[in-house]
Amino acid sequence: MAELILYGSDGCHLCEDAETLLVQAGAHFVKQEILNDDAVYQRYALRIPVLRDPADGTELNWPFDAEQVAAFLAER
Repeated sequence: MAELILYGSDGCHLCEDAETLLVQAGAHFVKQEILNDDAVYQRYALRIPVLRDPADGTELNWPFDAEQVAAFLAER
């Protein structure tokens, strides 16, 4: 399984909440700061945090909870 990507931004409290859920679920992910790439910013600025599986492009959009994270991970 490819490492998941959590799109977000520093200082985003919702992103911090999402990161906590992912850590608690044991997810393997990398954080990507949306401000570092104009195309990524345009795509995700109003939607962060977003969890993306780069293998198939599937995304889990906020708001999500522990059950939704578990289901997303189980599908990978």
